[in-house]
Amino acid sequence: MPGRHRNVRRIHPVTSAIAAVFAVALVVSGAFLIYRQVSDPACSGQAPLTVAAPAELAPALQETASALTAEKAEVDGACIAVQVTAADPADVAAAVAALRGLSLTGVGQPSGSTQVPDVWIPDSATWLSRVSAAAPNTAVQEAPSIARSPIVIAMPEPAATGLGWPSAKLTWPALLQQMTAGTKLHVGIVEPTRDSAGLSGLLAMASAASTSPNAQAATTGALRTLAAGRSVLRQDLLAKFPRANDPAAIASALGAAPLSEQAVIAYNAAKPPVPLAGLYLEPAPIALDYPYAVMPGIEPARQATATRLLEALQSPAFRDRLAKVGLRGPDGGFGTGATTPRGAPDVMGAPAPSASPTAATTTAAVERLLSTWVAVTLPARMLAVIDVSGSMLQQVATAGGATRAQVTLEAARRGLGLFDDSWAVGLWTFSTELVGSKDYKQLMPIGPLAANRTKMLSTLAAIQPKPTGDTGLYDTILAAYQTVQKDWDPGRVNSVVLMTDGDNDDKNGISETALLAKLKEIADPARPIQVVILTIGEVSTDPLNKITKVTGGGVFSAKDPAKIGEIFLKAISLRSTQPS
Repeated sequence: MPGRHRNVRRIHPVTSAIAAVFAVALVVSGAFLIYRQVSDPACSGQAPLTVAAPAELAPALQETASALTAEKAEVDGACIAVQVTAADPADVAAAVAALRGLSLTGVGQPSGSTQVPDVWIPDSATWLSRVSAAAPNTAVQEAPSIARSPIVIAMPEPAATGLGWPSAKLTWPALLQQMTAGTKLHVGIVEPTRDSAGLSGLLAMASAASTSPNAQAATTGALRTLAAGRSVLRQDLLAKFPRANDPAAIASALGAAPLSEQAVIAYNAAKPPVPLAGLYLEPAPIALDYPYAVMPGIEPARQATATRLLEALQSPAFRDRLAKVGLRGPDGGFGTGATTPRGAPDVMGAPAPSASPTAATTTAAVERLLSTWVAVTLPARMLAVIDVSGSMLQQVATAGGATRAQVTLEAARRGLGLFDDSWAVGLWTFSTELVGSKDYKQLMPIGPLAANRTKMLSTLAAIQPKPTGDTGLYDTILAAYQTVQKDWDPGRVNSVVLMTDGDNDDKNGISETALLAKLKEIADPARPIQVVILTIGEVSTDPLNKITKVTGGGVFSAKDPAKIGEIFLKAISLRSTQPS
């Protein structure tokens, strides 16, 4: 019909083309949406993980965690949700040890806010070694390093230049010589029982001192020199470096301290008046190696999330994030954009070994050195009480035939050499009926070593066991506790350190039940006194543990009497609770 043909609207070719384009676009767009839904499904729910790491590492970790969240990284369909907390490694170590009812030398108890995370990244595998040595069932199976920072001797640049830096190399013996013999170099350290860089520097210096002709005297001298300039916190130590670029300010300020390379980079990034130089001494101290430790016993889902996070931390992107905060990759090389310190090697040695398995000898050496450090540095008021019962005359095969009394007195004599003149020390002996019906005898009252050291040494040398004497242990512990309590000093750690090779066998003395009741009655938490008991040979420790549970302190056993020296050091280092 012609009329109908006239009413039909023609579609313009351009309009048709546009419509076709839109149609294709809709199809393509729809196909793309369908493709995304099929190939990249959105995760749902959360796969949570808590991570604790040192403050210098936390920003790089947080950036990586945020990237995983942004890309909707998932584990078994759940979205990864990583919570990163900046935490002092010492606080986390204390919390981990506290789960087992333990404490680490010089670390003390954890703060109330510190929680044990799913993944712990301390700044050094040494922390994992110390915790696992104290509580083997907390050991992690594998803890790969995710970052690295060498330990350097930090010096104000003018002082370092005077020593030939950066071309000349300072040696550890030369540094020790300047520390202990000279008066111009003021040295410092961050408390090594709580700071990994401080501990690493202390180990290196002690190793150098051990090669001296008189190793004990050299080591003690180095420790005392370092202790004079120690700081509890790293920021406190950094504040001791010179704040003005003039000779007088530089000469009077802190002149050297073991710090991480990262700490020096961060310090200089703030543009201080006097920048720090980092001196790389050989042999290189133990580097900070930031082990990735998944805590034992976490849920399988969290374990899977931890594995996924570790993969991200082994990527080039994370290495570049480390560079931004002054840290190296685990192989000792820097990522892109790093600020390399002047005089620093581009690569610092081979990757640090994983934390497990730990060499027992290394862990033992660390604990021995830390015990010595605490013994040297912590102000104390101590009553030493030594068993002189007849059994102390027994010979010790492993000590070349010396008697138990002789190895015990030698341990006490060597320990006395570690105590500086600020200590106050008294000396008793005990057996049965040493003074009339009393089982104990005061040889020297508690007094300053500054005035009494020579007399104390000669008195120790003259002690002889009572061949017919038994062990009046309980009467002696009570009397010693009351004596220390009488003149309790709020500025010191007050303690009784008692050495014995036998169980209480005084039939005329106070009973165990009566002793515990009396100690509970007189103990004052506001005026703490630690009772530290060293047992030699086969001694029942159950009643002794009950005593120290009431008083505070601890029981240490040297089943081989020849080991009493090492045990003595560990025992006196227990005085780690500072008086309030």
